[in-house]
Amino acid sequence: MNREIENYWLKYASEHHLNLQVPDYWMFGDGSKQMGDELASLVLSGKKTGTCAAKVVYDLENEKMPVVGQYDIVLNGDGYPVAIIKYTAIEEVPMNKVTETFALSEGEGDLTYNYWYTEHEKFFTWELKQYGMTFTPDLMLVCQTFEVVDANPVD
Repeated sequence: MNREIENYWLKYASEHHLNLQVPDYWMFGDGSKQMGDELASLVLSGKKTGTCAAKVVYDLENEKMPVVGQYDIVLNGDGYPVAIIKYTAIEEVPMNKVTETFALSEGEGDLTYNYWYTEHEKFFTWELKQYGMTFTPDLMLVCQTFEVVDANPVD
């Protein structure tokens, strides 16, 4: 962890009387600078208030599932902390049962369900291939709704 991430959290946590232990921090997307910057910008603009992940990846990587009330730090494509988010809802849903409302909360593309589904099918096909797995339309997703509690845009 770099000092910027740690200092950002410590300042926020101290001001809000929270646990000083730095929460998870990560970049949205596929790890590329372009996608990281694009999705972080959507978070900062308020257009992106939802995200999802393949549940199987949590299991494969032995990661803890997110919980309502949890804070995380969003990084841009350069690894700079641009926002602190707090989860307001977590739901496990098969991809082909995700609601249009949730899909649109991701704030991406032309803001249609079809765009969301097509792009997420591509992403999960790519991600699952890394584990020797195949995408299926009933892939169980962890759908996470969040609010930005602090913004730290790059100057």
